[in-house]
Amino acid sequence: MNDTQLSKQPPYDVIISGAGPVGLFLAGELALAQCSVLILEKAADPHSPLKRVPFGIRGLSSPSIEALYRRGLLDQLELHKRMSNPHAQLKEQTPQSRPVGHFAGISLFNDKIDASQWKYRLPGSPPPTLMSEMQEVESILARRAASLGVVILRGLGVTSFQQAADGVTVEAGHQSFHGRWLVGCDGARSVVRKLGHFEFAGTEPEFTGYSTQVDLADPEKLQPGRTLTPKGMYLQSQPGYVLIQDFDGGAFHHADKPITREHVQEVLRRISNTDVTVTALHSATTWTDRARQATTYRDGRVLLAGDAAHIHSPLGGQGLNLGLGDAMNLGWKLAATIHGQAPQGLLDSYFTERHPLGAQVLDWSRAQVAIMHPAPAARALNAIFRDLVNTRDGATYFAGRIWGVHTHYDLGGDHPLVGYSVPDYALDNGVKVGACMRAGNGLLLDFEDDATLKALAAEYGLPYVTGKPADRLGVNAALVRPDGIIAWAADGVPDVSGLRAAADRWCMRR
Repeated sequence: MNDTQLSKQPPYDVIISGAGPVGLFLAGELALAQCSVLILEKAADPHSPLKRVPFGIRGLSSPSIEALYRRGLLDQLELHKRMSNPHAQLKEQTPQSRPVGHFAGISLFNDKIDASQWKYRLPGSPPPTLMSEMQEVESILARRAASLGVVILRGLGVTSFQQAADGVTVEAGHQSFHGRWLVGCDGARSVVRKLGHFEFAGTEPEFTGYSTQVDLADPEKLQPGRTLTPKGMYLQSQPGYVLIQDFDGGAFHHADKPITREHVQEVLRRISNTDVTVTALHSATTWTDRARQATTYRDGRVLLAGDAAHIHSPLGGQGLNLGLGDAMNLGWKLAATIHGQAPQGLLDSYFTERHPLGAQVLDWSRAQVAIMHPAPAARALNAIFRDLVNTRDGATYFAGRIWGVHTHYDLGGDHPLVGYSVPDYALDNGVKVGACMRAGNGLLLDFEDDATLKALAAEYGLPYVTGKPADRLGVNAALVRPDGIIAWAADGVPDVSGLRAAADRWCMRR
């Protein structure tokens, strides 16, 4: 597409800054709802070694997996089928007990987790966690976005924008683009956030983290798995891959100095208290536990999502999942606003629902850093947490938090399932509820084949799903939002007036 063609393009409904997983997923959600979308991406090449295993490895949590499943994308993930987690703490692994995650470097083992405590997860549901990599996720989401008509321009990063009452004019390179809305999905150093003067409140880092690919003359001098030492932490999970945490207050990362072989060797020797020799440094990157969050996710026609809205330590791999959750929550709400269908407050609910979850993840990250610190008090806490994680209830609690099993929005309502993800009911007619949401729609779920509810679904233009599940989990009928969250539920005779109020509140009329 040349400059003349671009200048003739009509205004887009939404311009997204950033073609990472969050921007791509949001674009797909908007395009699914018949919105025109342009993505502007600063990087000309979407490929990078940092997006591939081992650097790009990510653990997908339950909300992300459910989102991909509901949009028909889950089966496209292949990496988890052909390799196990290369970051597993191998020194503690046995055939009966394998590590499936960690909290502050303390491994969670599958045989300690009691999934029966998660009473709203049904047998046959998608798994609560899967291993993937950034490149795999991005590739899947980019193909989806392109197939839905999203325009992706690479090598064009946002340099400025101007808001008006009816839209936003965005400058990228030497070109101007016009959109009704602008969403910053452009990462931790978000240009949109900075240009929009969003307040980014939080805490400064405790450490510099290093992810390195090296050759070691004597790898046997390092213990396998995660090892806490009096100076910090290192992880050697496979030959040539070493991760280090140096509690220097983030000084080296923020100094923006080149990462040399000599520097990596000095840090690794000091942290590991060995004389290990690094003979070659193939690649390296640094990161910190800086934890900040935008105090609002919206200013007029400009919104933030993903790392542009919140940053924290990558410990536990929750950043990608938090961002995908932002996109799933925002997409249908912004689309309804664009189409003039949104009731008062619908778009504002993006912030009121997602900001508290972001704050929880930031605190979860801070807690992990606090007990990984080499100070004696932190080591004492670490020992106590190890004892807790080694119990069935403790491991189940930590796994449930890390994997997002208990994710909940405060939507009001009397039924205990309101605000939670709809269980993937398998009905006696062969229908699975999650597979009914591929078009980005909400639905009315009715296990009693109630004529009144069927008529109401027709009135609102909602997909009506009926059948008998093996386990209702205390539900006779439920209204499910396009993001898979239960907005209304009944365990007896349905309150039709309450159902109507919920349908109107959440823009379920199509």
